[in-house]
Amino acid sequence: MHDRRIDGAAHTFGNAGALFMNAMTWYDHETQSTWSQPWGRAIKGPLKGVQLFLLPSQVTTWANWKGEHPDSLVMANDIDRFVARQGFSPDFVIGLILEDNAKAYYYTDAAAAGVINDTLGDVPIVVWAARENFHAYIRQAEGHTLTFHAEGDQLVDAETGSTWDVARGLAVAGPLRGHALQPVPGSTAYDWAWRDFYPKSEFYAP
Repeated sequence: MHDRRIDGAAHTFGNAGALFMNAMTWYDHETQSTWSQPWGRAIKGPLKGVQLFLLPSQVTTWANWKGEHPDSLVMANDIDRFVARQGFSPDFVIGLILEDNAKAYYYTDAAAAGVINDTLGDVPIVVWAARENFHAYIRQAEGHTLTFHAEGDQLVDAETGSTWDVARGLAVAGPLRGHALQPVPGSTAYDWAWRDFYPKSEFYAP
């Protein structure tokens, strides 16, 4: 998922109907440039080389999303055609990106760990996964580098004992109450696709 503003102006994108490196391409209505969907980068046309800003996103179930965001609506062309997804494939990865650093976590490894305190480049991050759901944050707040463990559906940091709402990255109790963690941008993919687009990516090893 990317911010579609370029130099402050919102652009309108559509499916270009072709593949690049076995992945979707877009075109923008304003310049007819062609874009790589995983990169969010123009690969052909007047805007070639322009990079959209990557936003945090996740693949999850509607039940998980609705539980965390009860006021949400869903956009559906044909609700009768919805098919329930039966779990993540073993080669499905959570791919995270910060500046020039990329790292992938197999969902099965992340779910088995529950909470992973790690680094991405020089930046301390935390990855939480459970029940076909996940979140990733920079684990720093108020000058503290935090180390997390799970208590039920919440996180607790060892440094201050604060309790955090994992869905929002928000401290809800303790000395850091009211402080928020910064989400880590990234995307989800099969491992082979992630390697294609981020060949220098690290892969987390439990």
